[in-house]
Amino acid sequence: MSGPRSIRVAPNGDIFVAETWRGQITVLRANDGAGEPAETEVFADDLEQPFGIAFYPSRGTPEWVYVATLNSVLRFPYESGDLVARGAAEVIVDKLADTTAGHSTRDIVFSRDDKSMFVSVGSQSNIAETMGTKTASEIRSWEANRIPGAAWGNETNRADVLVFTPDGRNEAIFASGIRNCLSMALQPRSDAFWCVTNERDLLGDDLVPDYATVVKKGAFYGWPWYYLGNHEDPRLQGQRPDLAGQVTVPDVLFQAHSAALGIAFYDVSSGPAAFPAEYRGDAFVTFHGSWNRGVRTGYKVVRMIMKDGVATGAYEDFLTGFVIDNDSAWGRPTGVAVAHDGALLVSDDGSNTLWRVAYDQ
Repeated sequence: MSGPRSIRVAPNGDIFVAETWRGQITVLRANDGAGEPAETEVFADDLEQPFGIAFYPSRGTPEWVYVATLNSVLRFPYESGDLVARGAAEVIVDKLADTTAGHSTRDIVFSRDDKSMFVSVGSQSNIAETMGTKTASEIRSWEANRIPGAAWGNETNRADVLVFTPDGRNEAIFASGIRNCLSMALQPRSDAFWCVTNERDLLGDDLVPDYATVVKKGAFYGWPWYYLGNHEDPRLQGQRPDLAGQVTVPDVLFQAHSAALGIAFYDVSSGPAAFPAEYRGDAFVTFHGSWNRGVRTGYKVVRMIMKDGVATGAYEDFLTGFVIDNDSAWGRPTGVAVAHDGALLVSDDGSNTLWRVAYDQ
């Protein structure tokens, strides 16, 4: 594969993978319990850095495959079992934000009732270095019809989770101050959806923690002025005292610079590769790995522990072994999904591989 990132499993069990650097969506079909696909096809190509994939309607029989690219949201007509798109892409959102620089991944998730489409857009910069400043009066005017903390200038509609109707209309900011929400997932038996986030750099090896969190309507998560509640970024100290006390603290904190990239909830109770019952309801998160930390961290998949549908704040290593030494790693986990047979699927753009992890019955 070439730059495999997001993985989504269709209702019929087909595995859709965004090969971001190749600009295509690939479909793999495998029999339950099989260790490799029986068929592989290109569903759609000539796409601009595709990342997010979602099926709509998300419950029952889907009629569309939605794809989030660098600056747009597309959808392809779909019938269950299609290995190749049966029609041309329809542009649903033609411009998400200024994409001249910065984070390039966009993910999509639909609400439980399928009435809302959420799209994540990462920041253009580390801490809004080129965004410019506004006076207190200008900020009040800017935020009159936006969430407090919403960025402006070349960061407009960035570091946000945007919400649309499924036809791409009625755009609004759902949550702001999320520096780079890479992947989102709807929690089983819940209306809550989660995102995993890469936080800012250049505050040392142990700041700022990456995180996973439920994305709450109207919430501000701090970027760029604050982090983890009322902790001010010292590089922007005193710029937004009005936001003190308004910052939502994320649910689960990860080691800083782990580069949390994918998230999937485990919700399979049976199958030839199914994990034990204790895994059900927990989430798996991929750590792509650090690039600027003195001691390398990440490069693994972790299990995020839940209890009665609520995050405990704890996580543990699940899949490791990608690091050779502090100077080199041969694999970098990216996307994660659960196959119909209960196996865990992990994409890896370090070795350009799709891994399948099955429980030994």
